[in-house]
Amino acid sequence: MDNRPASEARPVLTGEQWARLRAYGTPSQLPAGAWIFQAGDEVSDMILVESGRVDIVRPSTSDDDEVTVASYGACEFSGELNLLTRQSAYLSACAAEASEIRRIGPEAFRTLMDSDPELSDIVLRALIARRRDLRDGQAARSLEIVGTEASAAALALRTYAARLQLPHTWNEIGSPAGAALARAVSATAGDLPVVITSGAVLRRATTSLLAGHLGLSYTPAPGEQVDLVVIGAGPAGLAAGVYGASEGLRTLVLDSVAAGGQAAASSRIENYLGFTSGISGTELTAAAAVQAQKFGARIASPCEVAELHSEPHRVRVVLSDGTTIGAGAAVIATGARYRALPLERWAEFEGAGIYYAATEIEARACGAKPVAVVGGANSAGQAALYLAARGSQVTLVVRGADLRAGMSSYLADRIDADPHITVRTGTHVTALHGNTSLEQITLTGSPAQECVGLFCFIGATPATAWLDGIAGDEHGFLRTDAQLDNGDLGEQWTELGRRPLPFETSRPRIFAAGDVRSGSMKRVAAAVGEGASAVSSVHAALRES
Repeated sequence: MDNRPASEARPVLTGEQWARLRAYGTPSQLPAGAWIFQAGDEVSDMILVESGRVDIVRPSTSDDDEVTVASYGACEFSGELNLLTRQSAYLSACAAEASEIRRIGPEAFRTLMDSDPELSDIVLRALIARRRDLRDGQAARSLEIVGTEASAAALALRTYAARLQLPHTWNEIGSPAGAALARAVSATAGDLPVVITSGAVLRRATTSLLAGHLGLSYTPAPGEQVDLVVIGAGPAGLAAGVYGASEGLRTLVLDSVAAGGQAAASSRIENYLGFTSGISGTELTAAAAVQAQKFGARIASPCEVAELHSEPHRVRVVLSDGTTIGAGAAVIATGARYRALPLERWAEFEGAGIYYAATEIEARACGAKPVAVVGGANSAGQAALYLAARGSQVTLVVRGADLRAGMSSYLADRIDADPHITVRTGTHVTALHGNTSLEQITLTGSPAQECVGLFCFIGATPATAWLDGIAGDEHGFLRTDAQLDNGDLGEQWTELGRRPLPFETSRPRIFAAGDVRSGSMKRVAAAVGEGASAVSSVHAALRES
């Protein structure tokens, strides 16, 4: 159609492709300077530019003027990942000159993504590439977090923003930029952490408060019908979301933190099929979340489930705020949580030197100072290697006598060869020291040593404390199908005239997949397989209605 160079973020469509795309839009004539949508609007449509030019603008901040972050001319389209995630607009769009456009609203956009595989792939690649560009450019100042590195609340916000790939900027309050922002919004130390957007200043911000402001928390739509609720958005839950939505089920995925689960805490996964150079857990699960949303799954977080009930031919999900969701079936994929060490001041230092993930956020907080990793499995090994590569001197603390007893040999070999890692087998952490953040630890038979980051990967407990009346094993992991005996099954099963389906729990239409399930392999690939397989059983159960 023209001679513009093509890229994933700026694809050049053929005349035939453009004609198909414009059929989804509603035409509109705009004078120069007209706003199409503005930051803070609940919905931002996809805009097709027939003629003229449309500018995408980051509104002015507390200390900077508005900035144009992208411009689209004839036969180009606007939009980024918030078209899929349903995030409210954080950028504005205006007609830079008299323009003819077509708007593709949410319903038409969903039809486009479902009905035209070729255009869907082109659009999706563009949305992903644009989000990546926005995160690295001026758009990142559309959401600014101000706080202290040694703050669990600030860490939670940063982790949430990173897992959702939100364009954002982190500002340490002690830096010139952080101090200037705090002064600009009259924020005091008691207000931290503060989140600043074009429409609000969120003081003592939490992930729930931020999600509500961005339109990412769960609010039932009028008359909304759900076939499948997936509780937990780790690899198993995301796989269930992908396969449920792609096979035509109206699918809702809920997570109490953010999509990614325990896998997102892994700095690198090297034994996952198809990724020869490995992939970080955050990258893998973020891609899976986009894939699920591409097929129409809705993902909401943070969204905590308080109760789960099995009723004849339905399940009922009750959220912590009292919201009730009815669905045809539920998949529990809440996974497991890393255990804490039984040490004095442990809770005090969580998020302020004690971490359960080794990602760029935590590594940056530690800098090149000494750290310790506790654990003897693959997750601990990957964390030690990642932190060593970032310049830290790492002490790997292993309770057992043999590093290779619980760790893959390829990881153990790399650790042995890394001069920045010291392995201490047969050793425990016995004490924690510091003022407002962790400064030193004491190991078995040794004096206190400097340590600004203690990374804990010492096994996990199932995230099932919120459940009532579903059969589990002696450790709390959920038993399913063949693991259940007649004593586990109530009258509902007699009425159904069958035993539990594969991955079905002791309650009809409630399934379990991934690390939360008794006997699971506790590996990413296995969790993905279980989540996908559970959906096959969901279909079988739904056919009973």
